[in-house]
Amino acid sequence: MFVPFLLLTVAVVLILAGCQATRAGYETAPYKVVRTDGKFELRDYPALAVVETPMLRSQNGSDGSFTRLFRFITGGNLAKQKIAMTTPVFMTGNETNSTMAFVLPAKLKMGEVPKPTDGAVTVRELPAGQFAVLRFRGGRSSKNETEALDKLKSWTVKAGLKTETAPVFGYFDPPWTPTFLRRNEAMLRIVPDSK
Repeated sequence: MFVPFLLLTVAVVLILAGCQATRAGYETAPYKVVRTDGKFELRDYPALAVVETPMLRSQNGSDGSFTRLFRFITGGNLAKQKIAMTTPVFMTGNETNSTMAFVLPAKLKMGEVPKPTDGAVTVRELPAGQFAVLRFRGGRSSKNETEALDKLKSWTVKAGLKTETAPVFGYFDPPWTPTFLRRNEAMLRIVPDSK
C-alpha cells in the first residue's frame, strides 16, 4: 500500500514541477496589477505587438490557426527570423469571427517585426489599456469560458466598471498540461474613465 502511494506522490510532484517549469520557461505579456478583489484583478497593460490569424471552424475542430502562428515564429516570415514563444495565447471573438494571437517578445519592437509569408497572418499592435481579469482552470471549452466570463461580468458591474463587449481569453499552458493545472484567463477591456 505504501509503495503505490509513494509512486503516485512522486508522479504528482513531477507533473507539477514539469508544468511549472514549462510555463515559467516563457516570457509573459507584461502588466501591472492596479487592484485585487479576491480572484479578480484590474490590470494595466502596455501596448503589445502581436501576430494574429483568423480562427476558422472546421469539421474536425482543427483549423490550423495555431500552426500558422507557430510557423511564423519558427522562421516562416520574410526574414526567416526565429522568434521566441511567449504566453499567453490570446483568443477573442465569437463563433463566426474569432482570432488567435501570439504576443511577441517585449524586446521586438513593432518596426522590427518581420513580415509574414502567410497571407492569413498579420502583425499588429494591441493598444495599451486596463483590463478586468479572472483566472480559471480547466481545458479550453465554451462551458469554462462562459462560466468565467459570466463571473467576470458580474464583478465588473458590482465594481462599477464599464467594459467593451468583446472578451479576450488568455491560455498559458501547452496542451499536454493536465487540465486541472492549466492557467487560463478571461479578460474584459475597461472603457477609459469608467471607474
